[in-house]
Amino acid sequence: MSIMSWDPFTTLSRLDRDFDDLVRRTWGGSRGSTFAGFVPAVEMIKDGTDVLVRLELPGIDVDKDVDVEVHDGRLTVSGQRESDVTEEAADNKILVREHRYGSFRREFALPEGVTGEDVTARYDQGILEIRIKGVTQPEPAPQRIPVQKSESRPVIEGTVENK
Repeated sequence: MSIMSWDPFTTLSRLDRDFDDLVRRTWGGSRGSTFAGFVPAVEMIKDGTDVLVRLELPGIDVDKDVDVEVHDGRLTVSGQRESDVTEEAADNKILVREHRYGSFRREFALPEGVTGEDVTARYDQGILEIRIKGVTQPEPAPQRIPVQKSESRPVIEGTVENK
């Protein structure tokens, strides 16, 4: 029988991806859709004992439009992407609009004991990278356990009484 290790971030990543696909299929349709916001794509990577969460946020001023918070065991990334084209101008100029604008919010469950001091964030070329330090454990190497043999067999001794 083999022992398989369970990585909660793999499961969370798959659930997150499936949810994003559902949201995009449901509300991410064509022009005129009632969906006002967007859902930034996420990539989660294990880097040693750290986990990197990368969000695609091109065209956003992270200093004024993005908040990254740790509270009650959850990492929350929220913000807003605004269009530079007004509604009046959009009717006359935009031929196709596939970019999503509006507010967004992504939440991730954190392992017990993770605080804001364990989390750092940086933004470069449209990617917000959040590092969560020391949340995964390295897999222990298999350890062979020796089996001891018994040297002698116990002997049952006794007397037989005849009646």
